[in-house]
Amino acid sequence: MNKEGQIRVIVLALIRDGNRIFVSEGFDPKKQSTFYRALGGGVEFGETSRIALAREFQEEIQAELTNIRYLTCIENLFTFDGRQGHEIIQLYECDFADSQFYQIESLTFAETPERQHRALWIDISRFKSGELRLVPEIFFDYL
Repeated sequence: MNKEGQIRVIVLALIRDGNRIFVSEGFDPKKQSTFYRALGGGVEFGETSRIALAREFQEEIQAELTNIRYLTCIENLFTFDGRQGHEIIQLYECDFADSQFYQIESLTFAETPERQHRALWIDISRFKSGELRLVPEIFFDYL
């Protein structure tokens, strides 16, 4: 989450495997609701979004990416844990270099020792039906 009153620049990757996409699971404690979004993270000062994408995947799940293709830039205004958020998302489509990532159902990773997250493959139809919530909703335009 960005600091109050600041716009955060992030990079996210849409990774597909047939009808599935690889997403991170999140939980909003104020809304008491689970949501899902593509994996990625913050772009640091002095690095390109493409380099940030590779770095984030290496840091979080020790994965290399291939076939990296830029899709679009998305401005995302949202509320999380009762606080207003504002992100500029650089969105890429890509594949895992190592095919083992297509065989796993889910994995746990840590942004920090106290912040554990789960990444998993989910069938796109579960998002389109409204059973699960994919954020931001504009991602549907790229599925």
